[in-house]
Amino acid sequence: MIEALKSDEIVNKVGGRFKLTALIQKRRLELMDGARPLVERGHMTDIEVAIEEILQDKIAIDYAASGLGEPTDGDPIPY
Repeated sequence: MIEALKSDEIVNKVGGRFKLTALIQKRRLELMDGARPLVERGHMTDIEVAIEEILQDKIAIDYAASGLGEPTDGDPIPY
């Protein structure tokens, strides 16, 4: 299992597990289609690259374009 997914830090960074999953999957597809990684790839898989990009704040959900309200600390996340 990827160690970063064991921590709630990455989940809280994007606003929930479902949003995290969607962001990882979208970025993984972009990488598979030839997008350049925003972090040093090394021997990482596409999923590991996407997770590292999230942890380094290289990618995030564009709440304005998606129509979703951006989560704030202490407020329940709307689903």
